[in-house]
Amino acid sequence: MLVLGVETSCDETGVALVRDGRFVAESLASQTDIHAVFGGVVPEIASREHQRMLPILFREVLAKTGLAAADIEAVAVARGPGLLGSLLVGMSFAKGLCLATGAALLGVDHLHAHLLAPGLEAELPFPALGLLVSGGHTHIYRMDSPTQFTLLGRTLDDAAGEAFDKVAKLLNLPYPGGRYLDDLSQGVEPDRNLFPLAYVHNDNLDFSFSGLKTAVAEYLGKHPHLAYAAMPEADALRGGGALALARHPQELALVAAAFNHAVAETLRIKVERALDREKGLAALVIAGGVAANSHVRAAMQRTAAERGLVSCLPRPALCTDNAAMIAHAGSLALEAGYRHGLDLESVPRGRAVPQDWTRA
Repeated sequence: MLVLGVETSCDETGVALVRDGRFVAESLASQTDIHAVFGGVVPEIASREHQRMLPILFREVLAKTGLAAADIEAVAVARGPGLLGSLLVGMSFAKGLCLATGAALLGVDHLHAHLLAPGLEAELPFPALGLLVSGGHTHIYRMDSPTQFTLLGRTLDDAAGEAFDKVAKLLNLPYPGGRYLDDLSQGVEPDRNLFPLAYVHNDNLDFSFSGLKTAVAEYLGKHPHLAYAAMPEADALRGGGALALARHPQELALVAAAFNHAVAETLRIKVERALDREKGLAALVIAGGVAANSHVRAAMQRTAAERGLVSCLPRPALCTDNAAMIAHAGSLALEAGYRHGLDLESVPRGRAVPQDWTRA
């Protein structure tokens, strides 16, 4: 089955083709440079960019493959959670294409698609424990199949990725700043007592990174010299430039290392707790934008190895929002017989995405 995936949940516009579970082609347009001017995503601008770019990317992906719109047998679209205006643009495009071609329609939970993304590169063993770490969500799931997810722990306030972006903003780093904090920390032994671990002195699996964010903000308030005097250009920060341009590189590197350690260690503690409670697991899946962080990847790989579990991490390009994961997740659900009607609704952030599909 040839499935087109459509991704417009936030500020990445993407379309991708997957045939029988195998990646075929993708076209992606990032809005990072547009929103960097404002220090974060502006919903109205994001929606307009999706509307402008979707037809262009669709024609581009067809041209790459030599396929026609009529060859598409199903359309999988990110239905949420995300920015409502952005989701509606993608949903309208997907429904229009289904009406025009007769293709089947399936709405995909964007969060579940992230966790299934490693399956594009290697077979995912089930059941698995899934850790989703992104800018808007830090969740733990039990994954019993590609269509059966049980939420075990969730974000109560600030997600891990949001904490990264806010700390980077305090340092006057460009948006999104998580990658630069990772770069700054390389090769530095962290001070494990500099910042507190976030919301771990409890017996649940939920996450709250607001306290860690506040602790770093207070520290930087007392050490204002650590922030960049002027926001550097993103290109200048690549390849070790982040440290080279810092006014106090050694001190800043120590702070970055301590912050990265606090996030990674918090995630490890909660994942270990979940693994103690959930029995019969075969794998540990880590996904989402923060899964590209070197400290998080290392901590999760160690945890999986110690537990004798298969470690499933997508390559960094598949950690961020992309249409390939939407097409892949949709393909798996379609193969299981699930479908949606044209009355499918988008689901904004803050609401759970219902599994309201029907089974043929």
